[in-house]
Amino acid sequence: MAYQALYRVYRPQAFADVVGQEHITKTLQNAIMEQNFSHAYLFNGPRGTGKTTIAKIMAKAVNCEEAPVLDPCNRCASCTGITQGRIVDVVEIDAASNNGVDEIRDIRDKVKFAPTEVRTKVYIIDEVHMLTQGAFNALLKTLEEPPAHVMFILATTEPHKIPLTIISRCQRFDFRRISKKAMLDRLQIICTEENIKVEEKALHMLIQVADGGMRDALSLLDQAISFAEEEVTLEDVLTVTGAVSQTALSELADAILSGKLEETIRFIDQLMNQGKEPVRLVEDLIYYFRDILLFQQAPNLDEVLERVQLTEEFKEKAVQYPKEKLFYSIQKLSEAQNEMKWTNHPRVFLEVACIQLVQGQGPPSEGQPQSVKATIDDQQVIQLQQKVNQLEALIQSLQEQGVKGSDEERKKNQATRHVPQQVSQQKILELLKSASKNHLMQLTNQWAEILQDIKKQKITVHAWLKDGEPVACSNDFFLIAFNNVIHRETTEKEAHRQIIEQVIAQHLQSSAKMITIMYNEWSEIKNQFIREQKGERNDSNGKSDPFYEEAVKLVGEELIEVIEK
Repeated sequence: MAYQALYRVYRPQAFADVVGQEHITKTLQNAIMEQNFSHAYLFNGPRGTGKTTIAKIMAKAVNCEEAPVLDPCNRCASCTGITQGRIVDVVEIDAASNNGVDEIRDIRDKVKFAPTEVRTKVYIIDEVHMLTQGAFNALLKTLEEPPAHVMFILATTEPHKIPLTIISRCQRFDFRRISKKAMLDRLQIICTEENIKVEEKALHMLIQVADGGMRDALSLLDQAISFAEEEVTLEDVLTVTGAVSQTALSELADAILSGKLEETIRFIDQLMNQGKEPVRLVEDLIYYFRDILLFQQAPNLDEVLERVQLTEEFKEKAVQYPKEKLFYSIQKLSEAQNEMKWTNHPRVFLEVACIQLVQGQGPPSEGQPQSVKATIDDQQVIQLQQKVNQLEALIQSLQEQGVKGSDEERKKNQATRHVPQQVSQQKILELLKSASKNHLMQLTNQWAEILQDIKKQKITVHAWLKDGEPVACSNDFFLIAFNNVIHRETTEKEAHRQIIEQVIAQHLQSSAKMITIMYNEWSEIKNQFIREQKGERNDSNGKSDPFYEEAVKLVGEELIEVIEK
C-alpha cells in the first residue's frame, strides 16, 4: 500500500476524535440526536482546525444506518462509502477551482432530485469565499428554500468575503485555534502508535510553528521524521521549519536590550546563514518580547506564552529588562514587519530596526543627539505632576488673597517652590541705561554656541534656557526674557545660574550677571524706557533734535543709540 501522510492517516472519523472544537462537536451531536439539524451550515476559522473533517463526519452522522447516534458507526455501508468517497450523494466541491456560475447552477439543478444511496444529500463547499458574485447569487435561492433531503456545509477561512445574505441563511460555527495542550496530547498519542522517538522540546517547537493548526503540526512532524535519523530532535525541527530556538532568541534579545551592536549584527548574520527567514525572525522576536512583558506582569499565566518555555534561565533574564525598552522594541519591530511585506530586501529592514533598538530606548528629542538616551521614568512624571499641582494651588491662592500675606505663609510658599529673585522694574530701567546694542549683538551672535556649551555641562539647564532669549546686555549684566514661568524659575536656581554665567563669561570675557524677565513685562519696560529717553532729550534741548528725528525716519527708533558727550 502506498504511503499516506500522517494527517490523512489520523484524520478524525468521529466527533469524539476531534480535538479543540468541543463547543462545535457537542452542539452538532445534540442536533443529530434530536433530529433537529439545519439545512445549511457555515464553518469558518483558521486553516487546519477541522472544518472539512467535521463536515464529513456530519455527512456520515446524518446518513448512518444506526442514526440517530452521537457518532457515526464507521461500519455500515453509508459510513464506509462516505469515508472512501464512493457515495455520489455526498459531494465535496473546491470553490477555489469551481467558482463560476455554471458550477453552482449545476448544483442547483441537481438538488431537486432525491438521493439514490443515502437519506440526505450533502454538499460540502470548501473555500466558499472564492465563489464569484454571480455564483453566490445562483446559490442564494437554493439556500433559502432547499429540498428537505439536502444539506449544505460551507467552509471558509475568510468569512468577511461572504455576502451577508448567504451568512444569514446558515448556522454559523466559529472554529478556534487548537490549544497547545490539546495538540501536544494528540501528537504524543500519534508518536506512540507509530513508534516514533521524538524529544518533547521538538514537539513544543512543532506546535509553536503550527500556530494552532493540527494539520500543519502533523505535516511538519511527517517532514521532521523524514529528515531525522533515529530520533526527532529539536535541531531537526529547527532545520526543517526554519524556526529559531529559544536559546538563540534569548541571546539575540539580550544583545539588543543590552546595547551590544556588533554582537547583535553577528547573531543576525549567523541566523541568516543558517537559512532563517527575516520575516519569521522578526515575528519570533516580537512574540519573545511580548512573552517577557507578560511574564513580568503576570508570572503565573504561563499558558498564554507563545514563544518561550519557563526555564530558570528565562525567569532570571526576564525580570532584568525595563518594560519601556520592551514596549519600544515591539513597536519598532512591528513597523519593520509591516515594511517587509512590500520589499525584496527584508533583511535590511530587520538590521535597521535592530540597530535602532540597540542605539536607544526611543527616538531622540529635538536638538538631542542620537547617543543621548534620555528617559523619563514613572517616578519623575509623578514628581512633575505634583509640582504642577502645587503651582496651580499657589496661583489660585494669590488670586483669592492677593500678593500680601504673612511671613509664615511666604515661607510656606517658598518651601514648596523656587521663587526667583525679583528685580524691580525701576532697577531694570536703570540698568538699561548702561546697555548697548553692540553688547547685545555680541551675545546673540554667540547664543547658539553658548547653548551648546551649557548643554555639554548639563542638558537639563539647556532644555530650560532654550525657552529664553537675550534682549539686553552690558558689561555688568545680561537680560533674558522667557515665555514660560516654570522655565524662568528653574533657570534662576543658583546652581543653574552659576553654570550659565560661567559659560557666558568665557564667551564675552566679562563677569556679567544674569537677570530674568517675562516677555510681557519686557515689552512694558522697553516701551517705558524709550519714552523716558525721548523725554530726557526733549527736556535737555527744549525741543526735538532735528538730526535725531531725521534718523528715526530713515532707520527707525530701535536701531538708534544716542551717545551723550
